[in-house]
Formats: sequence, structure tokens, C-alpha cells
Amino acid sequence: MPTTARRVAQLSQLRADRAERVVVDDENILLVRDGDTVHAYAADCPHAGAPLEKGALCRGRIICPWHKGTFDAATGNVLEPPALIALDRYPVVVSGDDVMVTPQRIPQPVIRVHAQAPHFVVIGAGAAGAAACAALRKCGFGGRITLIGDEPHAPYDRTVLTKLVPSGEMTPDDVPPLLAPHWLERHGIERIVAKVARLDVPARTLHFESGATPAQITYDSALLATGSVPKLPAIPGCELGGVHVLRNLDDAAALLDTLGDDAPQTRVAILGSSFIGLETASALRKRGAPVTVIAPDKVPFAKQFGERAGQMFRALHERNGVTFRLGAQVASLEGEEGNVHQVMLESGEPIAADVVLLGTGVAPATGFVEGLPLLKDGGVIVNAGMQAAPGLYAAGDIAAFSLHENEEPLRIEHWRVAQQHARIAAQNMCGARNRYVGVPYFWTYHFGKSFEYFGHAHEWDEIVMDGELERQSFVALYLQDDKVAAVLACEREAHTARLLDAMRDGLSRADALAIIEDETRRAR
Repeated sequence: MPTTARRVAQLSQLRADRAERVVVDDENILLVRDGDTVHAYAADCPHAGAPLEKGALCRGRIICPWHKGTFDAATGNVLEPPALIALDRYPVVVSGDDVMVTPQRIPQPVIRVHAQAPHFVVIGAGAAGAAACAALRKCGFGGRITLIGDEPHAPYDRTVLTKLVPSGEMTPDDVPPLLAPHWLERHGIERIVAKVARLDVPARTLHFESGATPAQITYDSALLATGSVPKLPAIPGCELGGVHVLRNLDDAAALLDTLGDDAPQTRVAILGSSFIGLETASALRKRGAPVTVIAPDKVPFAKQFGERAGQMFRALHERNGVTFRLGAQVASLEGEEGNVHQVMLESGEPIAADVVLLGTGVAPATGFVEGLPLLKDGGVIVNAGMQAAPGLYAAGDIAAFSLHENEEPLRIEHWRVAQQHARIAAQNMCGARNRYVGVPYFWTYHFGKSFEYFGHAHEWDEIVMDGELERQSFVALYLQDDKVAAVLACEREAHTARLLDAMRDGLSRADALAIIEDETRRAR
């Protein structure tokens, strides 16, 4: 039965610079005004359910408050991840001053396979792989797509593995997929669950490990998006039971199994003050586990954020019961009956531990690539269009790219950057000539506080602070030559949405401070 349009708002009352949420027949709908036209979309971000009206509406872009997924205000299409699918749309009519919406979603188009050639292959079924598949079909590609990964799971949100799973807020079985169930099947994406033994770049051929079916495949164009693998330190005892890495869903499940049902009695040592290490420390403290972080650094995150911000993170963790041994080197892991029971420092101090998490860094997963020069660390050099060689593109942790023109290539190991790369690569695989012009962005979560960081600053001349760093309510501008090179913020989601958008075209100190002042005034 057709659904009747409902009067939901007055055009004269809708602002052009703010979206508005309305509820019609239990449907949460976002109204976006564009002159005398109004668009109606699903009101919650399809990535993690953030309320889009709490973000920003600027320069024809709807920006999610939580993770800065960005949508075209005129169409609802994805412009920036982590959302991979367009916003659902609703029929809307403006009659005089009345805005009329029909609370029945308009079906999204499905691009199905109509030819077996060309054959595109996506190597890596993580964040970048899922983004590439979605973008290829959105571009109208109707040829054959094969998605290859060695995990049996459909692409999932890896970011929750350190933030929510160790705390018990989310079980491994509840980790959300990046695409709706059966999306891959409905859009004709083939899955191969196997480990790639060799990629022959000149021959455009993939060879799988022994026993896999098929044994090999050829392709016309491929995206290499295999991410990273944990680095295992050269420390005696890493083979003991109770010693873990945390990179994938199975790693998370194994860590929880070792913790068991008595977390407050299970002593955890985390080697490394990385984001993986400290996010997991935060999550495990929520379960009541005693946690000691051991690292050679003097101040956590000082390299990324500066010493003052690093000290703030340390203080936040210590207030919540985390113990630090900083400036320390590990000599060995000691065990009893095959299981770890202590970490021995080079100073001779023993740290009792029933579980050890190795947060000691990652390396590009490119050891199987042949016929392509790699960087010393295993990275793949790509141009601004993410192309590494004829018929081969690369995205994510493995891709070494120039963030700005005429700069040396670098690798940025951020989950959302991998998706940005993948979307550009997919568009160019379909014949576009797009370049990476995005702003790197990531978020880190500690004791109920979400910290946003965007841009990329190797060094800075000055840090300008608005708000209170020690209370975790602030925006910090990292300035180079009076331009904003990076931003660190907490509890300022609308501010960061507008700042992130402005940084796409370069942002001066004065303009950044004006945005902060304007957004603060609006929030009062």
C-alpha cells in the first residue's frame, strides 16, 4: 500500500547551515535545505549510527559528527568514508511553505555483473577492500570482481577490536560488518578465502597457497590492500602461552579466551605504548583487569601529539588504574608450564603477568609481491592516483604516497585513510583520473573519551589550544608557518567537522580560530 506524504516542517523554519531531524511513522529522517529545495535522508550515519544533525552541513556536504563520514547534500552519495553506502533517500515535496515527506525509503540501485571481462581483483578483505568493492559498483562497473582475503569473515569494523571488544561492551560475534549482510552476493562480488602465496605483478597473476581452489587466477586490474601484520619483537619467550597480538577478529577472541571469566584476577602486561596498546589498556581496565604498560618511550604519543598532550593521556590512564613502566626495555618473557607468568625488564625488575599483549608495531603485508620494487620497510610506492604499476593499485597501510605535492612518500596507517585510498583507486580502475586530496583522519578511544586527529604534522611551530586539555574538552591546532597542519580534539565534534572540511583547501590560524569561535557561539 502506498504511503501518504506527511507535513513535517515549514521551509521558512529550516536553516541552510544546519540539518534537522524529524520522526515520521518511526522513520528518523534528516531534512537538508538547499535554497527552496529540501532533501530527505536517513538521519543516522550508516557506518556507526551517529546522529547526522549533530555534525556539520557546509559547502554542500553532510559531515558525520563521530567519524567524519561525508555525504553529498544534494544526492546523499558517499564523498568520504568510513561510510561506504549512500544515505537512504525519502520522497519530499515542498508545497508553499509546507515540507511534505513520504516515510518510505527509495530503493538504492544494485549494479549486477553483466560481463566476465574485465576482471578486477581486490587483494585484502578489510576496510580498503570493502571500500573498493562498494566504490567499483557505485562507479557502474558491471564486470567481474573478486575479493580475496585469508579471513573467513566478511569485511568487518576492525577499529572495535581494541576499543570495545576487550572491555566486554561488544562480543567478537557482534563486531559489525562494513557492508550490509549479503551485500557482496547481491552485487555479484566473488569471494575467495585463501592466502596468497605469490603475486606476479608483470604477469598479472595471483598464486594461492597449496591446496587452495583455484590454484591461481589472472586479472586485468587489481587493488593491493593487504594492510599490515604485527611485528614480533626479538624477545625470548614470545612463543609462550598467554602471549598475544591483536590485529584481527580471531586474535581478539583468543585474547578474551585467555582472560577468561575472572579478569580482575588476570594480570596483563602490554608491551608498547602504541594506539593498539593504550586503547586495549583502557578497554581491559573497564573489565577490572590489572594492566601494566611497558615501553621505551618517555611519554606516550609525544611523537604524534607533543609532550603536553602525551602527559594528558598518561594521566588519564593512571587515574583509571593503569600502571606505566616507561623508558624501560624488556629482556625476556618468563614462563611456567608453558605459559607466561612475568615480564623481566633489562633493569632486573620483574613484572607479574598472566597475559602479555605485544603492541610493538606492524609491518606492511607485502612479502608475497614479486616484480615490483618495494621500499625497505615493505611499502609500495604509488602515485597520486594510487597506482603502483600498470594494472596494479595499492591502498592503506602498505601504500607510500605523497600527502602534499613534491613531498617524500610516506605511509599513514589509519583505517579511514585506507578507505580513502581505496575509493580513489576504484574510481581510477574504472577510467577516472582522480588524485588523493583528502585529509587523513583517525579517532582513538580511552576511558569513554573519543579523541579525533586529522591532518598530519611531522613537526610544528606552535600548538594553539582552545578549551581544557586536562579535562579532555578541547581543540588543539598544530601550526606550521601559521597554517593548520593537524588538529587534535576531544568532545568538539561539530567543531572538528567544520575544521576538517576547511582543511581540504588549506586553513590558516585566523580562519581556524574563527570557525572555532563561530561553532562555540552556535552551541550556546
